[in-house]
Amino acid sequence: MKILVVNGPNLNMLGKRNKAYYGDKTLLQIDTLLKKEGKSLGADIVSFQSNSEGELIDFIQKNASQAAGIIINPGALTHYGLSLRDALVDSGLPLVEVHLSNIHAREEWRAKSVIAPIARGQISGFGWRGYTAALQILVGELKVEK
Repeated sequence: MKILVVNGPNLNMLGKRNKAYYGDKTLLQIDTLLKKEGKSLGADIVSFQSNSEGELIDFIQKNASQAAGIIINPGALTHYGLSLRDALVDSGLPLVEVHLSNIHAREEWRAKSVIAPIARGQISGFGWRGYTAALQILVGELKVEK
């Protein structure tokens, strides 16, 4: 089973960004952990990051037909990425939204997600572990649905 892991703007800067919010792991380190966890769960992880909403949409449209689900950290697109939301809906895939920091404990504007209403759930505030938790939950649900 193939799981797409989609990361939005500025997540390429993990490990350098405000470590109090985002931790000290790089995106490459998180991807490596996810691929290892995916292997143990029988899932093939395909990761993608872009600072461009259009490139994220292109990736989803190109790869959704061969995937079973999506894990997405939309970054700042969480709050206004309506075309990204439409691409996720159009994919027809179950998805889990992930945020490294607790978006509900930060600035008020960060708490509003245009992605949350279409996601199976949202994991927020557990750093890189949120990605592995999302993977475990999503794969578990997909296996039950078969």
